[in-house]
Amino acid sequence: MTPTCHIVGAPVQTGASQPGCLMGPAAFRTAGLPDALRQLGWDVTDMGDVALPDTAPVAHGNGAVRNLAEMIGWTRVLSQAAYEAATNCDLPVFMGGDHSMAAGTVSGVARAAAEAGRPLFLLWLDAHPDLHTLDSTTSGNLHGTPVAYLTGQPGFDAFPPLAAPVDPRNICMMGIRSVDPAERALIADLGITVHDMRAIDETGVAAPLSAFLNRVAATNGILHVSLDVDFLDPAIAPAVGTTVPGGATFREAHLIMEMLHDSGLVGSLDLVELNPFLDERGRTALLMTDLAASLFGRRVLDRMTRSFA
Repeated sequence: MTPTCHIVGAPVQTGASQPGCLMGPAAFRTAGLPDALRQLGWDVTDMGDVALPDTAPVAHGNGAVRNLAEMIGWTRVLSQAAYEAATNCDLPVFMGGDHSMAAGTVSGVARAAAEAGRPLFLLWLDAHPDLHTLDSTTSGNLHGTPVAYLTGQPGFDAFPPLAAPVDPRNICMMGIRSVDPAERALIADLGITVHDMRAIDETGVAAPLSAFLNRVAATNGILHVSLDVDFLDPAIAPAVGTTVPGGATFREAHLIMEMLHDSGLVGSLDLVELNPFLDERGRTALLMTDLAASLFGRRVLDRMTRSFA
């Protein structure tokens, strides 16, 4: 049977400090993401963009926190949309939007996985762990908090209750190179697996990713992949408001995607933090689209080669 994919747009920018991520879903469509997946043999349905419902202000003791009501609203509607997509197709893609959207997408697919009787694993490809709580954030930018919410950390009482919190031991972070002290302490306490850029420089990406995928397979788990533009080096992916030098190379990123495809374990995908306002002639949107295509099965040998005759 033809594998199915639902594409869901999440035009979220309230979690970030710079405007522009709300244009991300449109940029992915313009870059040809739906057609690229169809050309790989997938039955793709574009479900359109999720809309933010009306929200009432929500107060918090940390005065730095901004747009809390909006993030709560996005989390609620995206969680439901992700749950429906995960139960109605083989591999949904959630196009963002800043990384606060993962509070909704991952909680939704975690609920679907729990109902299927399978554990959810999370591969977090990002320069940042996004593990701040509402109390610990000093920037107030809530795209730095979704992993804390997803793992059931305290202080998120105003958010939708988690149907299936993600076990921190089921999370693998790769590409990390910007961590605040509060996040560093929580990573150690929770037992999250982290491969920062020094580790990747020393060992490459294949060995640590293989080890993680073996763990997913051993428990019959379902893997959600959350790919942030700033996982990549800004020299090849400039369209992000949180650039951190020293990110993954073009080849490292494609190898990860190809290994993920080979594993057959990926159940859902986030593409986040694309800010077209900061892009250069669409190069980041095109690269992220190419990476998604690699995860869906595109090989280098499938591409037309240029004739120099």
